[in-house]
Amino acid sequence: MNAQLQPTGSAYFIAGETERPETHTLSVLVDNEPGVLARVIGLFSGRGYNIESLTVSETEHEKHLSRITIVTTGTPHVLEQIKHQLERIVPVHRVVDLSVRALELGQDKPLARELALVKVAGTGDARVEALRLADAFRAKVIDANTEHFIFEITGAVAKIEQFIAIMKPLGLMEVCRTGVAAMNRGPQGM
Repeated sequence: MNAQLQPTGSAYFIAGETERPETHTLSVLVDNEPGVLARVIGLFSGRGYNIESLTVSETEHEKHLSRITIVTTGTPHVLEQIKHQLERIVPVHRVVDLSVRALELGQDKPLARELALVKVAGTGDARVEALRLADAFRAKVIDANTEHFIFEITGAVAKIEQFIAIMKPLGLMEVCRTGVAAMNRGPQGM
């Protein structure tokens, strides 16, 4: 074992030194019932996997099915392990690695969007600049008074990150993000 590397309890440690971590978006179709989300999250935390983004919503009301979208990072080996372990959880109907599927379809990555509410407090020039930049980013003002704005912005994760970074010096007070919603292009479903 390399003297510099020490086991951390994380599954990332077992990956070969030549494999580079990749960020992937997984879509998981599950029964909409109590405890399912806890089991999925337990799989990640119990094995030392990190979740960068997580969204859940019922998507097929008649069948009582929910879609969980998870963004995680790992080596190809670890990502394949995560997918196989998710498939073994009882109420899981289907697991699709949207990142892999996009490449199979000849696309760079899946379509992914996020919504954020961003509160900015300020007066004078900072207030005017915040409004000007929000307009450039196509963020909507959904609440305002003489002391603050709350902007709603939707877009790719990088756009949200950039908007938040730009608002910091202008009086950024609070951010609430939904997490990533994603799907692949084309006529096929999940």
